[in-house]
Amino acid sequence: MAIASINPATGEKVKEFAPFDDAEIEKRLKSAENAFRKYRRTAFSQRSELLEATAELLLQEKERLAEIITLEMGKLFPASVEEILKCARACRFYAENAERFLEDEPAQTDAARSYVRYEPLGPVLAIMPWNFPFWQVFRFATPALMAGNVGLLKHASNVPQCALAIEQILCRAGFDDGVFQTLLIEPEQVEKVIVDPRVKAVTLTGSEKAGSAVASTAARQIKKSVLELGGSDAFIVMPSADFESALSTAIKARTINTGQSCIAAKRLFIADEIYDEFLDQFVDRMRALKVGDSMDPATEIGPLATEQILQGVHDQVQKSIAAGAKLLTGGNRIHGPGFFYEPTVLVNVPRESPAYREEVFGPVASIFRVRDADDAIAMANDSPFGLAASAWTNNPEEQELFTSDLETGMVFINAMVASDPRLPFGGVKRSGFGRELGAAGIREFTNTKTIWIS
Repeated sequence: MAIASINPATGEKVKEFAPFDDAEIEKRLKSAENAFRKYRRTAFSQRSELLEATAELLLQEKERLAEIITLEMGKLFPASVEEILKCARACRFYAENAERFLEDEPAQTDAARSYVRYEPLGPVLAIMPWNFPFWQVFRFATPALMAGNVGLLKHASNVPQCALAIEQILCRAGFDDGVFQTLLIEPEQVEKVIVDPRVKAVTLTGSEKAGSAVASTAARQIKKSVLELGGSDAFIVMPSADFESALSTAIKARTINTGQSCIAAKRLFIADEIYDEFLDQFVDRMRALKVGDSMDPATEIGPLATEQILQGVHDQVQKSIAAGAKLLTGGNRIHGPGFFYEPTVLVNVPRESPAYREEVFGPVASIFRVRDADDAIAMANDSPFGLAASAWTNNPEEQELFTSDLETGMVFINAMVASDPRLPFGGVKRSGFGRELGAAGIREFTNTKTIWIS
């Protein structure tokens, strides 16, 4: 796949980049290794100042950076601005809390003194996706850099200008050469970087296929990996829920980022008692969503990021319909320039169809009728994925049941699933392993060293 910016709203190629050759990759790996030797010994206060400076630059240039996001992957411009603001918040969160998260932990033993210390590992390769092209990188980079590691970014091939802009922002904030570098490389060049002994760990956010390949390669080298893969998140609504709040949030949760989010609500499970009314209103509101130019403030659904993603979503919808699913609205590409797809609702989705078993990365909702909380949990768990779930109920017993029995890394009650720097982020089953964000996230790429002094 060419490393190129292609405007999803028009399909036009904006700019193409030549991939790095072996000599350039070697230069950057050597730079990362040398930078780590010095950077690992910097004080938390110095790292904190650098991240605070990064946050300030992000805030000052939020609109310029947001325009790059919208140009390369089609995100609605207000959402692109919010993504930059979220990156700034993450910088400040770790600038303020990293030292506390990684401080030595005394242990009560027979030693004169014993404690646990968290030390950086070295250069970490981050293989990142296009759907949140700044946030996905910063949620890796902020804890990794505050822990004393250095970063190597292999970004998605369709967002090279985002990748370069991130490197430039961190450089301008004052980070030394080699502390954070972008690698403009093609997929077939990634394995060589992972196996290089100077790279100590790897993190990937992306597809199951990519995650399996990366984790296998890292495992053969006995290297740490963290994977945040796909999701087919459940959105459950029980009779006691605030109906309007659940309904309006369900629309947002399914169509956020034009449905291109691992934590988007892809499967909706609605209690029988409220199913008919919920379905009617949900379909009406999906049908009324305004599709159009991502720079237009009135637009609610922008283009999908690439032609390939558009075709993949359409194929999943059509195969599900052929298997027996009923189409209530949408189901077609919007003809004309760009990669636009109609907001779509499916019901009576067969268990073995793509809309049930796979992650659908577009504005497509599958809605199911359930008898009660137990039925909703059984259907929600009937998935190869286990990233997150949102459950809507004001019944305390149901709330406890959902938080304990849903097989996911995250459960949100009466709220839409979202990532937050203060909380660990990640999943189970085929949604990956390891955690980003929170205290757990910053410790992923550290050596948990036991110290015993007699």
